Amino acid sequence: ATMKGDKRCFLCIDAQDDEKALVIGRFGKAFVIMNRFPYTNGHVMVVPVRHTGLAEDLTDEESLDMVRITKKMVVIFKEEFKVDGLNIGINVGRAAGAGLEEHIHIHIVPRWFGDTNFMPVLSSSRNLLL
Repeated sequence: ATMKGDKRCFLCIDAQDDEKALVIGRFGKAFVIMNRFPYTNGHVMVVPVRHTGLAEDLTDEESLDMVRITKKMVVIFKEEFKVDGLNIGINVGRAAGAGLEEHIHIHIVPRWFGDTNFMPVLSSSRNLLL
């Protein structure tokens, strides 16, 4: 799949390139990938294998596999990384902060007390009053 023009969607990756692409796990119709530009250490994204930017276009199987991976990652972050909390969310549309509208994904952002405020985590917007 491609994005606008001939630029390849960075989330549409070849299974042979998992290590290079920072894919850390696959489950059915979805995979989890480390974010190259993380909001905090450990920031990952859960992605459907099929290229789609529409939440309403996801099949039940794709949705379930994405949630299954998200649940597994929550356990890993809690047990292995002793996080204080997690931000989990989907930015739908550029106005909501989606940096890549063409391929939907779930952000999982580990949080520790004192790291930052929540405003910039799941959106590119900034609250200047904080």
